[in-house]
Amino acid sequence: MVEVAQERLSEHAEYVNSLNVFPVPDGDTGTNMNLSFTSGAERVSYSETDRVDQMSKDLAKGLLMGARGNSGVILSQLFRGFSKAMEDREVLNAQEFAQAFSQGVETAYKAVMKPVEGTILTVARESAAAGVEAANETDDIIDIMKTVVDAGKVSLDNTPNLLAVLKEVGVVDSGGQGLLYIYQGFLESLTGEKVAMSTSTVKKAEVTDIAHQENFSNIAHAVSNEDIKFGYCTEIMVNLGEGETVTDTFDYDTFRNHLNEVGDSLLVVADDEIVKVHVHTEYPGEVMNYGQKFGSLIKIKVDNMRMQHDEVSVKGATSQPAEVKPYAVIAVAAGEGVHNLFKSLGVSSIINGGQTMNPSTEDIMKAIDEANAEKTIILPNNKNIFMAADQAAAVSDKDVVVVPSKTILQGLAAMLAFTDQAELEDNKTAMTAELDNVKSGQITTAVRDTAIEGVSIHKDDFMGIIDGKIVVSNPDRSSAVEETLRAMIDEDSEIVTLIYGEDTTAEECEAIAEAMEAEFEDIEFEVQAGNQPVYSYLISVE
Repeated sequence: MVEVAQERLSEHAEYVNSLNVFPVPDGDTGTNMNLSFTSGAERVSYSETDRVDQMSKDLAKGLLMGARGNSGVILSQLFRGFSKAMEDREVLNAQEFAQAFSQGVETAYKAVMKPVEGTILTVARESAAAGVEAANETDDIIDIMKTVVDAGKVSLDNTPNLLAVLKEVGVVDSGGQGLLYIYQGFLESLTGEKVAMSTSTVKKAEVTDIAHQENFSNIAHAVSNEDIKFGYCTEIMVNLGEGETVTDTFDYDTFRNHLNEVGDSLLVVADDEIVKVHVHTEYPGEVMNYGQKFGSLIKIKVDNMRMQHDEVSVKGATSQPAEVKPYAVIAVAAGEGVHNLFKSLGVSSIINGGQTMNPSTEDIMKAIDEANAEKTIILPNNKNIFMAADQAAAVSDKDVVVVPSKTILQGLAAMLAFTDQAELEDNKTAMTAELDNVKSGQITTAVRDTAIEGVSIHKDDFMGIIDGKIVVSNPDRSSAVEETLRAMIDEDSEIVTLIYGEDTTAEECEAIAEAMEAEFEDIEFEVQAGNQPVYSYLISVE
C-alpha cells in the first residue's frame, strides 16, 4: 500500500503543484508532500517487520523526519495518529483500519493552531468519517478503502465551496488532491489492480553527509593520508530496544559520551525509538557493536576518508570538535547575496532553501545540532516552513525557539533586534515585535492566466505581491516594481531596500531606485544584490 501510494503521488506531484492558488512559480505542495511521503516509504522499505504496528510506526517516523512545508508536516501528523491507533496490534481488522484514519485526523487537527476548512484537513476528516460509518456496515477492508476514496473525491470537489479563493481561481485544494492520490494508491494495492511501476518503486536515499563533507573539506594540512587521525566516516541508525543483541537501556548522555571517546565530528540525534549517529572514527566496527547493545542496526554507512583524500585536494585546518557557542541564529534563505546579508547581521548559519526548496524537519534539526549552541533561534522566513521549524524545535533536546518571520525582509528586520546578551525568550519577543515594522514586497513571474481579488493576471506578467497579496500585474518588470513601490510607500515610510535576484541586474535595480528617489525625495533608497531565485526583487519598506 505504501509503495503504490508513493508511486502515485510521485507521478502526480507536478499536477498537485499546478493547483497552487497564486500563479507564482513556487507552487510546491506536490513536491513537499512527495518528498515527505517518500521519506516515510523509504523507512518502510528498510523494515523487515511483519507487524502492522511497527510498519505504521516506521511510516510515521520516516514522514516526521522528512516532513517539508506545511502540507508535509500535516501529512506526517495524519500518519502519526494513524500509527497511534495501531499500537500493540500485529494485524488489523476493518473496524480498526477505519478508526486509524479517524485518529490520524484528530492528531493532525491538534497540530494546526488555526485549522482552515477547504484544505487537506477537510478531505482527511470527511473521508475518515465516511470510512468509520462504512465500518459499521461491513468488515471488508477493501470496501472501507473504496468508501474513503469516494468520500475523499466528493470532499475535494467541494473545497472551492469552502475557500473562496479556490473558487475564484477555479482549482481544488492542492494538499487535499495530494492526499487523495495516496488513498487511491492504497486502494489500488488492496484490490490488486495492476499498477505501472518503475524498476524500483521506492528508491533508497543516498545520504548527503553534509557534516562529513564540511569536516573533510576543512581537514587541514592533510598533505598525506597520515594526517587524517580518524579515517572512517561512519553512520548508523539504531532501532532502540529491538533485536537479540540488546543488553543496555539507552541513555543519550551515556551513549554520546562513549562515542565521543572513539572519534570526532560526532553527531547524535535520538528520540524514543531511533538514534542516528555520525562519527569519524578509526574503528567503525566498534561503533556498530556499541550501537547493537541498544537495538538493531537498520542503516549503516561507512566511507574511507583516506581513499577520498587521494581523490580530493584538501585545504584548511585540522578538524577539531567545535566549541559550544552561547548563541546561534539559523536562517532559511536562498541566494548568495541574501546569505551574505543575514551573515552581516549576525546570523551564524544558513539553511539553503525557501520557496520551492522547503527544508525538512530533519534538515533543520541537523542545522541545530551543527550550530552547537546553548541557545538557538530559527528564522524560517517563509510561512510554509513554520511547522517544520516548530517540529524541529520541539524534537530537539537543545534550547530552541522559532521567530515566525514570513519573508526574507521580516527575517532581516528581526535581526536588528537580536542581541547575544539577552535571554532566549527576551530575544524572541523583541525579534517578533520587529516583524510588523516592515512591509514586504516581492516581484515574480506569473505562470498562468487568472484573476485574483480584482487583479487580472496574464502568463509571464511580472506580479507585485505585498505581504502575501497580489496587487500588481504588468508585462514590464521595471514598471511592476515601481507600481508595487507606490502601493507600499505611505507618509510614515523612511527607508526602502531593493534586493535584486539572479534574473536581473544591478543596473536595472539602480535605475529603478533613481527614478523612485526623484518621485519620493524624502525617502532613502538602498540597493542590494540578493542573487535569489524565484523572485526578481525583494522589497522592504520601513
